[in-house]
Amino acid sequence: MSQQDGIAQSQEHRTTTVEQGRFCLARCTCGWRGPARRARSLARADAEGHIQG
Repeated sequence: MSQQDGIAQSQEHRTTTVEQGRFCLARCTCGWRGPARRARSLARADAEGHIQG
């Protein structure tokens, strides 16, 4: 395993929700972005689904 692989595997997923106009979307520190949603609860559910894997 290379050093870069070790860094990628140890990276913690931290999600946030971001509002863009009338939409809300989830983002993660790993670079993942969820779809734009009108309901914040759906964006949070997308983020939770991403973390669960």
